[in-house]
Amino acid sequence: MTERLRRWLLLLVFLPVLAWTAEIDIAAPQIVAGDDGYVLSADFTFELNQRLEEAVTKGVVLYFVADFELSRPRWYWLDEKLLSRSQTYRLSYHALTRQYRLSTGALHQSFSSLSDALRMLARMRNWVVIDKNDKTIKAGEPYQAALRLRLDITQLPRPFQISALGNKEWSLASDWKTWQLSLPAVLPAEVK
Repeated sequence: MTERLRRWLLLLVFLPVLAWTAEIDIAAPQIVAGDDGYVLSADFTFELNQRLEEAVTKGVVLYFVADFELSRPRWYWLDEKLLSRSQTYRLSYHALTRQYRLSTGALHQSFSSLSDALRMLARMRNWVVIDKNDKTIKAGEPYQAALRLRLDITQLPRPFQISALGNKEWSLASDWKTWQLSLPAVLPAEVK
């Protein structure tokens, strides 16, 4: 009897941890020097559940937001947040063309299947997160970077926002992925 009770108690202890694990995993985030400044690349691993797939196919636009933060560690106080950037990806389906569209800003790309669109969303490449003219960031100094990707339910149509509140089927997000880095020097642009 005591062994069985102990198993149930262990299950109750670890159940909340299993229930709140992130649905999106972040792999290989890196920042490198580019022409316009420092660019971020990362890979995400996730799947849409049946409810989200059905919503996209029926014409509901899903908004995914990538958030990036850069801070400088301080020994005497809280870390100093130097910058914060966000980029929104818009995933939609167009019934006339039978194409899925992934958009960010004015750029968009069409795909014949949802899995192809999600594969592109899962590969973030060349996002300029630090402008080359930013004077607060210095090469060679230690920084802490943080990245996350989440489904933004606040941009859904109102009826979906109401049903999404507290509903696990509409929840899709990663935990903050943090890592230490020292930025390489930005190469000066060619003089023409």
